[in-house]
Amino acid sequence: MRRREVPDPGARPHRADPADAPGHPERATHDDKRAGTSSLYAALDITTGQVIGRLHSRHRAIEFKQFLQTLDREVPSGLDVHLVLDNSSTHKTPAIQRWLSAHPRFVVHFTPTSRSWLNLVERWFAELTTKKLRRGAHRSVRQLNTDIRTWIDTWNADPKPFVWTKTADQILDSIARYCERINESRH
Repeated sequence: MRRREVPDPGARPHRADPADAPGHPERATHDDKRAGTSSLYAALDITTGQVIGRLHSRHRAIEFKQFLQTLDREVPSGLDVHLVLDNSSTHKTPAIQRWLSAHPRFVVHFTPTSRSWLNLVERWFAELTTKKLRRGAHRSVRQLNTDIRTWIDTWNADPKPFVWTKTADQILDSIARYCERINESRH
């Protein structure tokens, strides 16, 4: 599960650019850096590829708790929910800690700093970004959010789980070669 900031194309730009003028055909794309954002929380079922995603206008503990409550409702009660989270302070607030303590089927795992690639939902975010958001122009937050919700619905109509293409031994061998190489460099 992960939260991702999605640029708000309706917010004021940080710098003047003719493309930011209202009505300009290149005005608002996913790559624009804007002041406002939507927060997309997403949970990936790694066995089926299904995604539970929710958009919020802010990223605070209250929105994160609402997403956890959504997961609690939508994931069958007999299953444990393993949350792979970044180290955002939102996940560590007392309110969230109390909620997690009261819901023991939620097991939290934190990714090390700069290791979000370990989280398979990042692969899904990459699909969303490359196949939908970078290809589209969104002139409002509402339009952007509609496209994201449509993407989630389309994805879930025919989900595909992500599969590691290397064995654990291949990955560990690669890490060992890397460690040997950097240790020999004496940096």
